[in-house]
Amino acid sequence: MGPATEVYDAMTKPKRATAPRLDREQAVAQLVSATIALLADKGPGEIKARSVAEAAGLSTIAVYHHLGGLPELLEAVAEQGFRELGAAFRAAPPSADPVTALFSMALASRRFATANPHLYDLMFGLSTRGSYRPLDKPATSGGARATNFQMAYAHLVEGCEHLVASGRVRADEAAELIAPQLWSAVHGLVALELGGHLAEFDDPVREVLQPMMVNLVVGLGDRLAAAIASHDAAIEATR
Repeated sequence: MGPATEVYDAMTKPKRATAPRLDREQAVAQLVSATIALLADKGPGEIKARSVAEAAGLSTIAVYHHLGGLPELLEAVAEQGFRELGAAFRAAPPSADPVTALFSMALASRRFATANPHLYDLMFGLSTRGSYRPLDKPATSGGARATNFQMAYAHLVEGCEHLVASGRVRADEAAELIAPQLWSAVHGLVALELGGHLAEFDDPVREVLQPMMVNLVVGLGDRLAAAIASHDAAIEATR
């Protein structure tokens, strides 16, 4: 093969396509999306910088360059989880009945958790692995994760404000105090259910969640019959 042929080959051989350069926002989005997919498919044991980067189509160094390390990546994943949970709250069937609307949000939270159990675990710190270090400062001290949580939480508080204004509960009850009671009750059930501790119930919603929430709003001043009817309406609206 002569020099002329080599030059011709070099000129005609197709060049390998170069992957477009991503900015930080795009790279982080791909890494977060890949992590959520790996969590759903293989669980938390598969979440390593190399496996996440490979799934995202990026180099391992991208995790460190754009985020600082695996703990920061997991924090970004939790932020996205709270963003999606807030969207689930907003997408819950609306109702003029404040008790129905609040229970619809509770059902939306449970659906989100059961559809994304490992993500939910990560968001609320229900499980930890020894292969990564936690952040030095908890997310509750500030930052995007706290913002995304508070945005979801604000939707719940707004629903509780409607509840108090409706006269269904005692007028001296504060929405800011009702909201954490409702969230704690639902979160407790979800944690037990994800851990397999409610397996003996054929219908945890009807047998555990609904009676618990009815008891809670009745304790706040609602009438038993009205509370049951409102919760029944929320279940029917989500079928």
